[in-house]
Amino acid sequence: MHIMKWLVLNVIQSLQTGHSSSSKNAPAWCTVAEHCIFFWSSRHLPLGLDLSMRDAELFPRFIYCTCILLELVQGTPGSLHSARVHLLKRWCADRQPGEPPLENGLIPYLGCALQFGANPLEFLRVRQNKFGNVFTCKIAGQFVHFVTDPFSFNSVMRHGRHFDWQKFHFATSAKAFGHSNIDSSDSEVTQNVHDSFLKTLQGDALDPLISNMMENLQHTMLQNSSYKVNSKDWVTEGLYAFCYRVMFEAGYLTLFGKEFNSPEDKNLARQEAQRALILNAIENFKEFDKIFPALVAGLPIHVFKSAYSARENLAKDLLHENLRKRNNISELISLRMFLNESMTSLNDMEKAKTHLALLWASQANTLPATFWSVFYLLRCPHAMKASTEEVQRVLEKASQKVNCDGRYIFLNRHELDDMPVLDSIIKEAMRLSSASLNIRVAKENFVLHIDDKQAFNIRKDDIVALYPQMVHLNPDIYEDPNNFKYDRYLGEDGKEKTSFFLNGRKLKYYYMPFGSGKTKCPGRQFAVHEIKQMLTLIICYFDMELVDKNIRSPPLDQSRAGLGILQPTHDVDFRYKLKAH
Repeated sequence: MHIMKWLVLNVIQSLQTGHSSSSKNAPAWCTVAEHCIFFWSSRHLPLGLDLSMRDAELFPRFIYCTCILLELVQGTPGSLHSARVHLLKRWCADRQPGEPPLENGLIPYLGCALQFGANPLEFLRVRQNKFGNVFTCKIAGQFVHFVTDPFSFNSVMRHGRHFDWQKFHFATSAKAFGHSNIDSSDSEVTQNVHDSFLKTLQGDALDPLISNMMENLQHTMLQNSSYKVNSKDWVTEGLYAFCYRVMFEAGYLTLFGKEFNSPEDKNLARQEAQRALILNAIENFKEFDKIFPALVAGLPIHVFKSAYSARENLAKDLLHENLRKRNNISELISLRMFLNESMTSLNDMEKAKTHLALLWASQANTLPATFWSVFYLLRCPHAMKASTEEVQRVLEKASQKVNCDGRYIFLNRHELDDMPVLDSIIKEAMRLSSASLNIRVAKENFVLHIDDKQAFNIRKDDIVALYPQMVHLNPDIYEDPNNFKYDRYLGEDGKEKTSFFLNGRKLKYYYMPFGSGKTKCPGRQFAVHEIKQMLTLIICYFDMELVDKNIRSPPLDQSRAGLGILQPTHDVDFRYKLKAH
């Protein structure tokens, strides 16, 4: 399908469905413009579209044609003129004294969206050199204030009372997962949601999660694999595919429970039912997650019929009536089910979609983070040697012995915490692959004071953003920042290293893959523990090696920049077999 034909159909659909732009009073064409931003900035047009119009010089004419098309479709003379006026008003908004320097971009309304989306890190580095440590970019109708000096990150945290840190996240969740928006001004509801994470994902509450994950990982690796793994024959598989299926299945069962009580349950019907559920869930999750950046960018999910079907199927499995039939559901899901029952604004399917949001949050970044951790472990002999010695030391101390007779090994939270080498490997892998965007929305006009004593006026509803990749790949903080060093986060005493410096000053914020302040991922501790469990178990049970021992690290998929850990653009073959114990 030619892209202009797709545009015609999309505009007509927008008019028929009354789909509104993210800007409350913006004309309908703005919705289409927002959709186009995603395609150009992420370099991913919808499947089947002609890719010949990728030249950004054509984009203004592309949007101009949209305005003409809407005038024809709506039959309202003058709408093109009003669209032009709306564009210019939004593009040339009055600046006030004391506001950060502004870059509007070349295209009205879109602003800097295309340049930022093409290469966020390079875009921000160039603007930092041009404007200084705080500057504003017009992106898709929004004023986004970037704070790039890591010494000023703490200043942003201290201004927390001026930010609505949940409004953006609730709105994004509703947009992507299809449930009603949760009112961020309802302090009781938002506090209950926040508390549910703190109560179930930190401290002693981690213990049952870690125990269940340890069991589920071993069951998935050793018994539930479609590959016949033994100690004689090598099995060749894509490393990302391997990490994806093992971690997804184990994580899904840990949070949402099982069809049977234990691995010893020999009821074949229940085992087959669970296997079918997991296999379907994996495929549906892949299909839905593939277009997740488009949903965040504002595209309606109905544009992607297969992804819409996948999302609905995932949610159906998470209906409360289905979850109640499952065994060993995590405390997090049980508590969220209880809280959902008190939210009368949500119907049964919407309640299930809040669980889908939790599923996505627990998997979307953990899966690629696991891949990168295993990939760098296999590619670095020194990392493999040091981590193997560490695992053996911890197992001996815990009186655990690895065998293949069906008895699993178990390491508790404190034993897993006594693994600084694996910690460093995971941190280094995430430093290299993380591209999250920390966003806060101003709920009132205020003055932002930063580290160098400068002050900037911030308007209500503007966005203040931090981009941690600028810190993670800064050569003045990390020597040789683009290369993997397994011991980068190890001190000379073999314990965790926490002292990093910039221009002779010690940094507080030097590692931020999980966000910062109140927006920091509440499940970060469990995520690190489950990746560490995965590394521990593959070291214990398998001989593993990359097929191409000289392979370079696959490129990062930049279309997901801003969402967290980036996926590889392609898989990497490896081979494995059971160790002879």
